[in-house]
Amino acid sequence: MASNQEATKTAATEHEPAPILQQMGIFAGVLFVSSLISPLFPKSFPVPTPVIGLILMYVLLASHIIKLYQVEKMADFLISLIAFLFVPSGIQMANSLNVFTDDGALTGVMLIVTIILATVILLVVIAYTTAGFMAISRKVFHKTTDIQ
Repeated sequence: MASNQEATKTAATEHEPAPILQQMGIFAGVLFVSSLISPLFPKSFPVPTPVIGLILMYVLLASHIIKLYQVEKMADFLISLIAFLFVPSGIQMANSLNVFTDDGALTGVMLIVTIILATVILLVVIAYTTAGFMAISRKVFHKTTDIQ
């Protein structure tokens, strides 16, 4: 087990992080290419540019065209901001639905309960799906994993 941790530490420190401007350039380039691809989808099936960007970034990382150390620091920074970035859209949605007015108070409570239930159900489904994939992976690759 100690050798696995040493190998992980060695792999993680193998490369210095890329300069932040280079990381920003990679993200900007992926987003630019995504904005060129997005209009190619039919109007009946619109795909948002950021979704295409996520898929494109995944493909580039999975195929090792872009290495993780080249984008890791910027990705960590963007992930740390994700809750902050969703707050304005959530506030705007709540304002446009008029659910928190006197007439819509019950609707607002129902909306909050629905959001909480959906979040809990989503977390449970993700947990069981991940556990299932881990079990399949262990059977297919005959590996044991140490989860701490």
